[in-house]
Amino acid sequence: MSQPESLDADGLYHWAQRAVAELARHRADINALNVFPVPDADTGSNMAHTMEAALAQADRGGDVAEALAVGSVRGARGNSGMVLSQVLRALADSTTDSRVDAAALADALSLAVELVDRAIADPVEGTIVTVLRAAAAAADAALAEGIALYPLLQRVLAAAQEALDATPSQLPALREAGVVDAGGAGLLVLLDALRAELDGAQLTEAAVPAESTGELEVIFYFEGDVDALTADIAPRGNSLVVARDGERAARVHIHTTEAGPLVELAFARGAVSNLRLEALPGVPEGASESVGRTVWAAAPAGPLAELFAGAGAEVVEPGRAVEANPGDIFLVNGSKGDAGEARVVPTDSYVAGIAALSVYDPTNADTDAVVSTMRDAARSMRVVRPAAVTFDALVVATRRLLAEGGEQVTILSARAVDATALTSKLGVEVMALTAPGIETEIGVE
Repeated sequence: MSQPESLDADGLYHWAQRAVAELARHRADINALNVFPVPDADTGSNMAHTMEAALAQADRGGDVAEALAVGSVRGARGNSGMVLSQVLRALADSTTDSRVDAAALADALSLAVELVDRAIADPVEGTIVTVLRAAAAAADAALAEGIALYPLLQRVLAAAQEALDATPSQLPALREAGVVDAGGAGLLVLLDALRAELDGAQLTEAAVPAESTGELEVIFYFEGDVDALTADIAPRGNSLVVARDGERAARVHIHTTEAGPLVELAFARGAVSNLRLEALPGVPEGASESVGRTVWAAAPAGPLAELFAGAGAEVVEPGRAVEANPGDIFLVNGSKGDAGEARVVPTDSYVAGIAALSVYDPTNADTDAVVSTMRDAARSMRVVRPAAVTFDALVVATRRLLAEGGEQVTILSARAVDATALTSKLGVEVMALTAPGIETEIGVE
């Protein structure tokens, strides 16, 4: 059987579908490899989430390669997701009309190396960066020999696999754990999905994502009449969380198919800052809105309870027994309450509970998979409880957490925290919630 010398826009879109399916299938295996830079077992989940966001953007139409790049950059999660987004950005910048041939693939891999080197201040050998660099070098050498797309890709895969196998010799953490680099393994999955697409291998119907609902996650900081804003936007979406920062300010989170009108309403009601829109993986058409499962969350009465309840959880006082049914899920949030028959997500802090709840999928009937994803999210949240809650102390504590990377900071405290000033000082998005009677928590994900 002869393979095509190029992929057109449809072929590239089908590759993205295949990549989403394969990353989902290998998610747990890749997570298990994740020991560097932090053993938080989320690389597979981060790469899958990033590719899902890319595909969701492509579902909206337009140039496929450009849409995949835009969606992945907006939805990038973790270091591995960031690298993946740069690979897709490089692919978009190296193609015309989303057509991928030997030259385009080689150019994309070389450009991806440049973009990643520019994005990462101190790249470490023995990681996905090393595997990407080996893949790019093999592609350049093959292209110089005039080799067509499929044999070029075969050389790229061989070089990438060799580089991946060598990562334990470059990183002591990998060598001690007896594993290869998780991000590099994820990159191999993506390249192999491209080989399978060129081979014309059948993608099973169950693995092909259904049509997306086109939802966006909208997050922003709002200053003005919070009650009026809430009343305006509540009917325009779901998963609404309004984390108040005093009487006339709040951090707002909502999923919506009406992002434009919703944001216009917010600007009309007050001052909007730190606005972020992110494509969400779609809910399959015909999927049930609920599978009859309850998520329970331990939280004290007040703003924290309101936050968890607003995100769809049934709230119980910390230490209280949960009257749960089999298949329910319990976010312990550092409490010692009896979970009953519920599945436990061992969140040891409220910020970890928020992270777990943010990835909960009420339409997925596979409770094992849902719990696994929520546990991944909770583990990815690095948490400290600073002794002092002054502005300078918060800056110092947060910078220590951010030294290992991070995209968003969540601060829960009994004292009012100036999230806007911290965002400006730290250069990353800060969400703060004032909740009387709790110990201050800083979480970075």
